[in-house]
Amino acid sequence: MHRYRDDEVKVMKFEISARRLLLSVTVVGLVCLLLLVQNLADEIRQQDPAHTAIKVEIVAAEGGYQLLRGGQPYVVKGAGIDNRNLQSLVDHGANSLRTWSVDDGAQPAEQLLDRASSLGLTVSLGLEFSSERHGFNYDDAVDVATQFEQARARVLKYRDHPALLVWIIGNELNFNSENPKVYDALNDVVKMIHALDPNHPTTTALSYFDTNALDLIGARAPDLDFVSFQLYAGLLNLPVDIAKTGYRKPYFVTEWGSVGHWEVAKTSWGAPIENTSSEKASNYLKSYQEVLQPHADQAIGNYVFLWGQKQEKTPTWYGMYLNSGEETEAIDVMHYIWNGRWPDNRSPRVSPIRLNGNVAQDNVSLEGGKRYSATLDVTDVDDDPITYRWVLRAESAAEQVGGDYEELPEVIEGLIEDPTAAEITLLTPPLAGGYRLFVYVYDGQNHAAHANIPFYVR
Repeated sequence: MHRYRDDEVKVMKFEISARRLLLSVTVVGLVCLLLLVQNLADEIRQQDPAHTAIKVEIVAAEGGYQLLRGGQPYVVKGAGIDNRNLQSLVDHGANSLRTWSVDDGAQPAEQLLDRASSLGLTVSLGLEFSSERHGFNYDDAVDVATQFEQARARVLKYRDHPALLVWIIGNELNFNSENPKVYDALNDVVKMIHALDPNHPTTTALSYFDTNALDLIGARAPDLDFVSFQLYAGLLNLPVDIAKTGYRKPYFVTEWGSVGHWEVAKTSWGAPIENTSSEKASNYLKSYQEVLQPHADQAIGNYVFLWGQKQEKTPTWYGMYLNSGEETEAIDVMHYIWNGRWPDNRSPRVSPIRLNGNVAQDNVSLEGGKRYSATLDVTDVDDDPITYRWVLRAESAAEQVGGDYEELPEVIEGLIEDPTAAEITLLTPPLAGGYRLFVYVYDGQNHAAHANIPFYVR
């Protein structure tokens, strides 16, 4: 075995010390370089108006609250949007939109924010937060930490965008949820946002006015700036619910509009009875005039649902557009709300469908393979020429909840003698079961009305 002399050992120790010193200097230098680059990037971003945050805050005002943007009062005229042309929002008088995600939307958030900013729109940006009903386990510390880091990266990426209005952390985290640790995770993200982004308030969107969830948020997520509610028929009861509980904090209503499919009457075989587009429009106006407008000192922002189209129980239940792009009467109502006047040309109005002389509440039961008539009443204040399209589908068997994706039942062809007539003759399918007859009424001005009726073939 070789034995090192004392002078050799001293040389080796010197070389090791020198290497360590060089490594330390290199690491420190790299850290300083990274900090310098970050500071330069921040300075460039702050000097670029396209990447300069506009401060948003909530202040007390005359016994209530007010939203300020850039130090000025900001009245949200908003809609939840599914990537329809943002220009249509502006054309009808809106100034804001909300999303449900950053990365899982129909287009990248940066593209959406840039487009919104160019049109003068703000965005309440949905920040992905997994729900228990989709299998996320808030007892799993690793998954919770991973979600936190994902949220942090998204906040860092978009915190300085001038179109950003509010962070909406999660959507209906209380829906079918049992683990209260979700609110611990929520508060951790809120504190992180406050540290990284002092310019934009944080909220989370609850399903209905949930007093249990409000108590849990108060106890476990006290740093949240305000809570948002999502209500449909229940919106009309919100002032009563608030009065009963003494809830005095500001809030957004981040979804409201049509009466929900779980809130309507059902046929004897369990099919929900959908309102016509005209009945829905009346409910939009009533909800705004009786709740949102008179309580604007507490309801400091709202987003109507849905500026687009989706399949949920039916293809017409929640969308304010048809899938083919026509606007419905609910958009006329929002135009009136946002501008104080009706649009120059308005959508047709329709009555419920009468099938074999009966309406949906009559529990229409028909024999298979027989012919029956169907019709409805139509009016158009502009006297535009009206056209029709009748469609037959099987009743949806989807069991999804909470707005999750559903398949649209196929059109059943060949059983309507003239699907473009005002009154049609329907040959009922030979197989027993639930069906739904739809009618779409067009005015040739990019407006439409719709109605449908569930029936059972025995």
